[in-house]
Amino acid sequence: MKLVERGYGRPRVAIVGGIHGDEPAGKEVVERLIQTLEVDGTGTAQLVVANERALAIGERYTETDLNRAFPGDPDSDRYEDVLATRLRDIIGGADAVLALHTSHSAPPPFAIYSDLTEPIRRTVTGLPVQYVVDSGSLRGTTMDSVVPHTVSVELGRQWSEGAIAFGHDASTAFLRAHGLLDDREPEFGAKRVVSGFQEVPKGGGEPHVYYSNFEEIPKGEVFARDDVYTHRVEEEGLVPILASERGYEDIFGIYGRFEGEIQPPETE
Repeated sequence: MKLVERGYGRPRVAIVGGIHGDEPAGKEVVERLIQTLEVDGTGTAQLVVANERALAIGERYTETDLNRAFPGDPDSDRYEDVLATRLRDIIGGADAVLALHTSHSAPPPFAIYSDLTEPIRRTVTGLPVQYVVDSGSLRGTTMDSVVPHTVSVELGRQWSEGAIAFGHDASTAFLRAHGLLDDREPEFGAKRVVSGFQEVPKGGGEPHVYYSNFEEIPKGEVFARDDVYTHRVEEEGLVPILASERGYEDIFGIYGRFEGEIQPPETE
């Protein structure tokens, strides 16, 4: 793990890239910030490249998925279990955390949170995204479900230059929102909330996905199928999250529902 700090004092915020070794965009964003970031005023930015071993081999992980290993286990024989503990110890006291991800899923970029604290409200309404996913009822072993005030942001397609560019824009917007950059005023706005509630399992054979992220699936239509499963939607108002044919070994994505908006923090 690589950690570089810029600035001093509070607030202390963290930007974490490279949680998965096959998602190098986050690492590229963090490395660029290490080279260029100058914190305006008081505040500390922790810039972290998390899973350097997995990045070196271009694989999602070396022994187990780091973003399924939180809160970690310092006594484990598995590298990522110990790494999750170290990462949590380093950033666990931060006032806000941004975790950078990419996927095989189609754009648009979006943010993910598990518990809507006021720092998370400030983060998500300050990011240049339209949609925010509430994942509080899903897995409890991800970084954003364990480390307080953490927002994950899906930057775009894996291995794409566009994901790197958007990641830099999202990171600087995050720093402005929390007062560490004053090159211009932060831009806050209401965001549509999608509540994720159910993973959609994948079996085997040739996978097919018929609807894109945040596109409402009409009742009675098939969202996805393979040689084991045919997922026909039996209720109105469902939309897919992280929909992908080959992005994950065990799921096609997640079902969600639109649940209103998150409003920006009060500003003077």
